[in-house]
Parts: sequence; structure tokens; C-alpha cells
Amino acid sequence: MMEFSAGQIAAVLGGKLMGDANVMVRDVAPIESAQSHHLSFITDEKYLPMLETTHAGVVLVTQSLLDSHQSPETKLIAPLRQRITNHQSTVILVENARGAMGQLLQMVSKTMFPAKKGIEQPSFITEGVAIPDGAYVGAFAYIGRNVRLGAGVQIYPNVYIGDNVTIGEGTILYAGVKVYANCQIGKQCILHAGVVVGSDGFGFEPDAQGVNQKIPQIGNVITEDDVEIGANTTIDRAMMGSTVVHKNIKIDNLVQIAHNVEVGESTFLCAQVGIAGSTKVGKHCILTGQVGAAGHIEIADNCIFGAQSGIAGSIRKPGMYMGSPAIDAGIWRRATVRFKQSGQRNN
Repeated sequence: MMEFSAGQIAAVLGGKLMGDANVMVRDVAPIESAQSHHLSFITDEKYLPMLETTHAGVVLVTQSLLDSHQSPETKLIAPLRQRITNHQSTVILVENARGAMGQLLQMVSKTMFPAKKGIEQPSFITEGVAIPDGAYVGAFAYIGRNVRLGAGVQIYPNVYIGDNVTIGEGTILYAGVKVYANCQIGKQCILHAGVVVGSDGFGFEPDAQGVNQKIPQIGNVITEDDVEIGANTTIDRAMMGSTVVHKNIKIDNLVQIAHNVEVGESTFLCAQVGIAGSTKVGKHCILTGQVGAAGHIEIADNCIFGAQSGIAGSIRKPGMYMGSPAIDAGIWRRATVRFKQSGQRNN
């Protein structure tokens, strides 16, 4: 088990240390349950009073949260200073406590879970496919013809990689990932267990007798660099052309992205989001849990959709939207109050 002193943590983060630099921590925990060997953090003002009672050995605090409590008369600062003087608390002030905690956890994670190397057997690698130095191929993995792998790629057990697939350097495919033929995965991506990239888009057309005939899906999927895809998410290949997931997109578990969809960079798609075919989602958007988007629409950059919103038509302006069909969040909130009042009157 690794241990770090408060002084070491402050130095790594460039934070301001308040308290004992020699306090040691070896684990992390929420502020309300942390003990003396834990590192914790506070990013929300409602948790600041817990600085008076927490048993955490070291607490990261967002600097701006304390700025409004700097007067000696405040109920928070005086007791906190007393606890620090009595070696009961050690605080490190940083610009963003959550981001600082993430930075530390990345360092710890790399130590706890170092990258694997080598080729495990049994696995199947088509003749002529080059496995770069420093890459890892787990047992029962299948790698098809003309696959190109970047340096340091991690392919865990039971992964299927179809013909003509390209995977960029540093990308991780966890157990059971399936990447169909001709798809492209960028650099430094993470595909969690059960992800399917490149399965057929949902394309059918009834014939003269009313029998649903399959429309072949001959396109592919392109995910750009620094994309993370959650467990059991599926991204369908395009009917023609490409389904495109641009760089720095973060996708939660159980998300469905249909054929010919394009998702703009740095967008978040939360659990159980579904995006129908040929829809374009802008940059820096957030689709929260169970949001559904109809097909063949466009969503502007910088849009946020509340949970279970239904996006029935194109959204032209940045903003926050809620409801089904999704409308401006302020209008939706006022409407729900009226609905509630109307229901109470009827009862």
C-alpha cells in the first residue's frame, strides 16, 4: 500500500498547504466517512462545515469556496484554524479540488494497474499483422486481416477485431469488446467491456409484399482520439459513409448511437442515451440519463438536456432543455409547476 505525505501531495498539485506537512495518507474516501489515513476533497460549499468534524487526514478544498469565509468572524474559518493549529486538520487549497483528486488518482492508477505487455495464448492473430513493441494481446483475442495497431495498444481477453480495422496508439480494449471490419479507433481511447463498434445500422425497407428487406450497411465507424466508451455501449456502422464520434467524447454505459450519427467533440453522453440515425450532435453538449434523440435532426453546440428528455426536432440555440418534447428548461420548470397545481385543484 502506497503512502503519501500532505507535503508531497501539495507539491505535486501546486496547492497551498494549511496544517501538518508530515501527515500521511494511503487511501481516499468521501469527506463524511473519511478516517485519519484517508485523503478527501470538497468542491461544494454545502460540505464546508464538515471541515470542523471530519477525521480525514488530508482534505483538498477548492480555493474559491473559502474565499467568502475569510473574515475572522465567520463560523467556519476560526474553528478550522484552531483545528489546524491543534493538528486535527490538514487542508490543501487548490484551484479545483475534484480535478486535483482526479490528477492524483491517475498517478495512483498507473502504479496500481500498470500496462500489460506481450501476447497470451491461445489467441489468434492473422498472419502479417504486426504487434507493436509494448502492446498486449490477451488470451482468446481474435485479430483479423490487415489490422493496424498503434504502439502500446492493450487488447484484453476475448476481444474481436475484424478485418481492416485501425486502432491508434495507447488505446485500451477491455474484455469482450467487438470492433467490426473497416472501423477506425483513434489514439488514447478506452473501450470498456462489451462495447460493440460497427454492428449493422438498423436499416430495413418493406418490399411490395410488405416483407421487411434488409438494407446492407456498408459504411464504418470512426472514433477519433481520446474517446472513452462505457460498458455495453453500441455504435452502429453507417449505411454509407461513416458514423463519426469526434475527439474527447465521453460515453457512459448502455448508450446506443445509430448509423450515420455524428457526435461533436468534447460531448458527454450519459447512461441509456439513444441517438437515432443521421442525427448530428454538436460540440460540448451533455445528454444526461435516458435522453432520446430522433433521427435526421441537428443539435447545436453547448446544449444540455435533462434526464429523460425527448429531442423530437432540431435544436438551433445553445442552452438547457428538458421535457419531452424537449423545450427550454425554464419554460419546462414553470409548466411542471402549473401541471402540479392543476392536478391538486382537480383532486
